[in-house]
Amino acid sequence: MTDIDHAMPRRRLPVATGILVLIALAILISLGTWQLQRLHWKEGLLADIAARQVAAPVPLADIEAMAASGGDIEYRKVTATGRYINNKERHFFATWRGQTGYYIYTPLEIADGRALFVNRGFVPFDNKEPEMRMQGQLTDQQTVTGLARSKLPGKPSWVVPDNDVAKNIFYWKDLDVMAESVGLDKARVIPFFVDADSTPNPAGLPIGGVTQVDLPNDHLQYAFTWYGLAAVLVVVVAISWFRKPGTQPRQ
Repeated sequence: MTDIDHAMPRRRLPVATGILVLIALAILISLGTWQLQRLHWKEGLLADIAARQVAAPVPLADIEAMAASGGDIEYRKVTATGRYINNKERHFFATWRGQTGYYIYTPLEIADGRALFVNRGFVPFDNKEPEMRMQGQLTDQQTVTGLARSKLPGKPSWVVPDNDVAKNIFYWKDLDVMAESVGLDKARVIPFFVDADSTPNPAGLPIGGVTQVDLPNDHLQYAFTWYGLAAVLVVVVAISWFRKPGTQPRQ
């Protein structure tokens, strides 16, 4: 057999198919553009957090005022002065630099009698109980510098275990339950936490400065994925459009 000598008419996409292709293309491009917008937002957020972490600390009262007015207090540097209520510390299950243990949350009683829960830092699993780190149980007045952390509105996810209050093991930071479990009046507890900085404690425990900023920034990758799918769709439609119907391969 010989090649087909005459040009065949190009295929025509049905109107309904064409409309669906345009809709799909618009959705894919919109998703890619949205991811780029999210990328710019996330980069700005990370830059803002980095700036807050190196800024000069402000008094606790300033952070309280900001929180009361609905401001964003997360990761803002703050100082607070008071005395630790060591017999009311709470233990948050954590992993620090590959080692399993606990973050020690201890109420700091400030001058007006209210309590601020301070994440003093990490202790290894075997040092959970206070008698295993007595040198770190500070009893005189302390000035703490650290980062403000917001109170969680609820359990972060169903996969997070329930807090074991009886064993003093918390898997998520339920400030109200932390306070109630040690007999503190919620109305007298400052409604956010402070993560202490890395100022050394006696005998090295707890290890401060454990705040982790874990904000994934994969938006550029997602944008490339959506735009890539849009390009593939265009190529597939173009091939279908320009292919000559009825063309047979050579024999």
